[in-house]
Order: sequence, then structure tokens, then C-alpha cells
Amino acid sequence: MSDRTHDAQEVHDAQDAVERAWCDVVATARRTAADGLVVGTSGNVSARVGDLVLVTPSGVPYDRLRPGDTVGVDLQGRQVLGELAPTSELPLHLAVYRNSDAAAVVHTHAVHATAVSTLVPEVPLVHYAAAMLGGPVRTAAYARYGTQELADRMLDALHDRTGCLLRNHGTVTYGSTLDEAYDRTAQLEWMCRLWLTASSVPGRSPSLLTRAQLNEVQDALKGYGQPG
Repeated sequence: MSDRTHDAQEVHDAQDAVERAWCDVVATARRTAADGLVVGTSGNVSARVGDLVLVTPSGVPYDRLRPGDTVGVDLQGRQVLGELAPTSELPLHLAVYRNSDAAAVVHTHAVHATAVSTLVPEVPLVHYAAAMLGGPVRTAAYARYGTQELADRMLDALHDRTGCLLRNHGTVTYGSTLDEAYDRTAQLEWMCRLWLTASSVPGRSPSLLTRAQLNEVQDALKGYGQPG
């Protein structure tokens, strides 16, 4: 294979990777709406391909997004793909990518998780699913949406975690794939719903796991799933 042919193949492969990732971003964004984790154009989704971050645009209904609507920025936030403006929560997404090995980020306004964000600084250990997010899920202090202040406070809450709550706002999770990031969002919302349900029983308080019990689950999860 000549150098020119090799270079052309690399360009084609890179374009193909971007197109596939954009389709996954759109599909995941639509999934958040279908599953009731966002309303209207709230929430946002992104995926990283090399030094390119593909992110949902601002104020555009997910069902209207098409393959040609790709929105991409570099890690400094400069738009390098598309004509639609990126989500106003771009600082939040970029902060995750700059400070972790994340390949995908999902941000939602899930009802139960958002409700819990107004009540506690950390999601009570009502279920071992917390281990799937790295430990007890923290609540980031409130800051206005779209600001670097919010991104910084989110990073504090994400330390050694793969998900957090944003006070009076919603959730953020990340993963090595969009499926993994989304699954963590779904687990977080379910866990918050579980705690709210259990704690609403008059005269009763839900039992909680200890940190030692959670650590035991984290060790067990290292061998979870199919070999390889």
C-alpha cells in the first residue's frame, strides 16, 4: 500500500469513527428522552473520538437531529465541526474529558435524582449499586447551568467516582462507552428512587449499607460478567 493510499484510508477510518460516534450520541440522547430522564431539550450527551468531542447542540429537539447535524469541538471548546451551536453545558463535558479517561458523558434532569440532590450531600447507601459508580454518590454544590463554576464543583463531587448529582439540577455520569455512561445514569436514578420510596414510609427509616459492605461489593464486581 502506497503512502497516499494509506493516508486516504486513515482519513476514511477517522471520518467513519466520527459518523458512528455521532449516531451513538443522537441515539443516546433520544433514549434519555424516551426513558423520561429529560424533558424537551434539557440534558445533553457527548462522546470523545481522539481529541474531538461530539456533543448535542443547544435547544434542538433530539428527534430532529440527523447525521449531517454533527457538532464537534476540540478539548479547548473551539467548534471544529457543524453549524449548530453546542450545548450550553459544554464546560461540564470538557471538564470531565480533561480530568478523566472518559469516552462518553451523559447529563440528565432525572426526576428522582434531582429531587434527592435537593435533600442530601450524598446519596444514602440504600443499595450496593453505588459500587457501580465508584462509591457513595456525592452532590455537587449549586452553581448556574453552563458555567465553569458548575463544572469545577462537579469535578469535586466526581473525585474517584463515575457519577454525581448536581444540586437542584440533575445528574452527570461518564464511562468508556455511551452505553456504560447511560447505564450508570439509569442506576443512579433507580437508586435515588429507591431511597425516596423507602424513606417515605411513616415512622420507618431505611437500613443502609456500611462502607465496609460497599467495599466488599466493589471487590466482588471486579470479577463480575463474562470472562474476557
